[in-house]
Amino acid sequence: MTERKLRAARLSFGHGTANARDEAAWLLAHALRLSHEELSRSADRELTRHEERRVLRLSEERVRTRKPLAYLIHEAWLGDHRFYVDERVLVPRSFIAELLRERLHPWVKRPVHRALDLCTGSGCLAILVALAFPRARVDATDISRGALAVARKNVGAYRLGRRISLERADLFPAARRQYDLVVANPPYVGAAALRKLPPEYRREPRTALAGGRDGLAFVRRILDQAAAFLHPGGWLVVEAGHNRRRVEQAFPRLPFIWAETSAGDDCVFLLRREDLYNRRS
Repeated sequence: MTERKLRAARLSFGHGTANARDEAAWLLAHALRLSHEELSRSADRELTRHEERRVLRLSEERVRTRKPLAYLIHEAWLGDHRFYVDERVLVPRSFIAELLRERLHPWVKRPVHRALDLCTGSGCLAILVALAFPRARVDATDISRGALAVARKNVGAYRLGRRISLERADLFPAARRQYDLVVANPPYVGAAALRKLPPEYRREPRTALAGGRDGLAFVRRILDQAAAFLHPGGWLVVEAGHNRRRVEQAFPRLPFIWAETSAGDDCVFLLRREDLYNRRS
């Protein structure tokens, strides 16, 4: 019934689920306080009246407000990792998270002692970097005070306060410290695409989505400044949406490595510090 209601409402998905069926399962699991595995084993279970009311309230609120479910239940997942979210941050969905499962193999071979996460939002990538490289100290920046408050909550939940430092900054931190690894999932939605976003995406912070006229305003700034913040042999990892063609046209001299992710090979690029000196002037 919940699945049919969500499908009939012609909602847009993409904030942790790809379709009405998966979203209904997520909603039910939360409302019934079950894991997804427990829910699958309880398919024939009858709901109590209290549970029915909870499911109905959530599904009606999802349809009425067109808010992503993650905002309604203050919960988002990247792989096996749960994060608190609210409307001060994007709902986590970075493809860089997939690469961190393998610790950025085969590219990053040296130990990562210091890492930097730009546009950290909820802090999800900073946390995943810290978990992937347990000896690393991670700095994370965001221009939004609200986003940093959410990130602080998540860092505390993972008990990583001693290893992750949060700083308000417009991209790079004030101190010119050098890092073994810099990751970034910056705003990359172009102006025309931004105007056409469905209501669910317009519920997210506009400043966390808007990447300028062609979606590359922040990518350009990162490429212009990143070399100064990387150790020799250090790596830059950037998510740029499905903007591979635009990125390569804008920086034809840079030897981008495009990683294969579940979304294809046009979303996340890697560059070594030494390669960044070939950037277009």
